[in-house]
Amino acid sequence: MGTEARTERKQLLLFTSVILCSLELGRGAVYTSEPEVRVAENKRECGATVGGCLGLAGAGAGPRGLGEHPAQTAVGGRFPSPICCGTFPRFTSVLSAAAKLSCSYSGFSSPRVEWKFAQGDITSLVCYNNKITASYEDRVTFSHSGITFHSVTRKDTGMYTCMVSDEGGNTYGEVTVKLLVLVPPSKPTVNIPSSATIGSRAVLTCSEKDGSPPSEFYWFKDGVLMPTEPKSNRAFSNSSYSLNHKTGELVFDPVSASDTGEYTCQAQNGYGTPMRSDAVHMEAAELNVGGIVAAVLVTLILLGFLILGIWFAYRRGYFDRTKKGTSSKKVIYSQPTARSEGEFRQTSSFLV
Repeated sequence: MGTEARTERKQLLLFTSVILCSLELGRGAVYTSEPEVRVAENKRECGATVGGCLGLAGAGAGPRGLGEHPAQTAVGGRFPSPICCGTFPRFTSVLSAAAKLSCSYSGFSSPRVEWKFAQGDITSLVCYNNKITASYEDRVTFSHSGITFHSVTRKDTGMYTCMVSDEGGNTYGEVTVKLLVLVPPSKPTVNIPSSATIGSRAVLTCSEKDGSPPSEFYWFKDGVLMPTEPKSNRAFSNSSYSLNHKTGELVFDPVSASDTGEYTCQAQNGYGTPMRSDAVHMEAAELNVGGIVAAVLVTLILLGFLILGIWFAYRRGYFDRTKKGTSSKKVIYSQPTARSEGEFRQTSSFLV
């Protein structure tokens, strides 16, 4: 109750400040009660227990961490929150798929409302002159307190700006609401070398493209979670690596003998069940100096035999015979003798 009361007081103070500032500046007041709204793309069943703890509670989980979620849907649904057990919490889906983006205003005699959607370089109109545009009218409704998405996909994630102005254009105000469509991560794909030379640099990568918000990545060696700082855990104190939870990159620099093992990667984004990749074995091996020397010696020996064979053939005169054979052909030509008119007979011959 104390937390809810403090939140209501903050919203009231924010609303009062916006109105006072807008009056001083000669602008209309436009504000939102929910600057960030999170909603699931699809309904899913409640997750199982994690580490013996129940993964569902009555309050919501939002960008502030565990606790109350700032986004409550238009039908009054709340996000079930996880109870964090051990290292990884398990999350469940939202009870309602509807998403209400609120936009309230005051100080406008004849308000004209527009909603603009922006995602990267893509910009489109959701609402124009108090009416939903054709591309959204089948799943979005308009009201003077905001717009409501009755179904969402991950493509709807982005920034929505509510712009309010008078018909004459003398008064204007706007506010932006972030919509984040929650999608659980898919099974990550990994790129792990089967062997790495001790003393060299080895890079292991992990990625998955479906999660929204983007997933973070955690690495396991032989089933044990790898800490961000290897020296903080005795099991990894002999390793020298760095890992990036955002990009999923694990870099050994240099590789040591203790880095041999089976590696798996886990993707999680705070929604849905964390997903793990298949285990891949990496062998840390010494540089085979003896093998390299032996290969060089064998190559030199073969090259020596080749040179010896060419020299022997030259000494035996095989190359000279080839030249004589090409120049031994002769052509003999004899002048034709006189012949009578109409008579034909061979008068010249070629001998090869």
